[in-house]
Amino acid sequence: MISVPLMTRKKKKPTYRKRQGITLAEKADRHVLYEKAVQCVETEVDMVDETFQTLRGRTAATIREDFCGTANTSCEWVGRRDDNRAFAVDLDDDVLAWSRLHNIARLNDSGTGRIMLLREDVLTVQTPAVDMVLAMNFSYQVFKTRQKLGQYFRTVRDALADDGILFMDAYGGYESFREMEESTEHDDFTYVWDQSKYNPINGDFLCHIHFTFADGSKIKRAFTYDWRLWTLPELEELLLEAGFSRTLVHWEGTDPKTGEGNGVYT
Repeated sequence: MISVPLMTRKKKKPTYRKRQGITLAEKADRHVLYEKAVQCVETEVDMVDETFQTLRGRTAATIREDFCGTANTSCEWVGRRDDNRAFAVDLDDDVLAWSRLHNIARLNDSGTGRIMLLREDVLTVQTPAVDMVLAMNFSYQVFKTRQKLGQYFRTVRDALADDGILFMDAYGGYESFREMEESTEHDDFTYVWDQSKYNPINGDFLCHIHFTFADGSKIKRAFTYDWRLWTLPELEELLLEAGFSRTLVHWEGTDPKTGEGNGVYT
């Protein structure tokens, strides 16, 4: 008989990758990044305020900000004049809580008393008649059927004062139908707009916002939008069907050097 010694393999101690500290992505607040990258509420409020004055011959005092998110625009509005008031409507409890903590808290006592955050559905919310309803950043495109979008427009019409105006922005241009990504560099992060999927049959449009940072970290899909891409002719038809007396399109000019929008609307 031959005896063969049993060889046992020495167990290795598990190895762990040393944590290199908190990444820039982990330190970042996606709502702060969104406000920096997407919004310019000063310019937005300038535009609607001046346009209302031009069209109606009086100064607007009340707005309803639908799909308000952080209510950044509403905060800017109540800060413009001591008699301005705003109703900010959104379904997301978390973003409204963020708004209270970060944006509403920055207002003085007078300002906080003139803004009301409403966790409501824009299809059913009830507010006093307002001079302007703002539906910005394309959020109304969450309504994917003519029936639903038409219902929303009728609800808005009923919420307006007799000479009230609905302001909304429209997503368009030949690149809007492409599946593509576009990156924009900011001081301490890069904003990535990701047109992930577009269905030309039914207009379904899936988009994401990502944020990347200098240390290589990223916030992937910080925001996701499942929309229908509505065209200007469709929107104008639905608005007239909903009872609006007329529609007026303000078209942004193009900077000849960059090919980008120049912020001048005609």
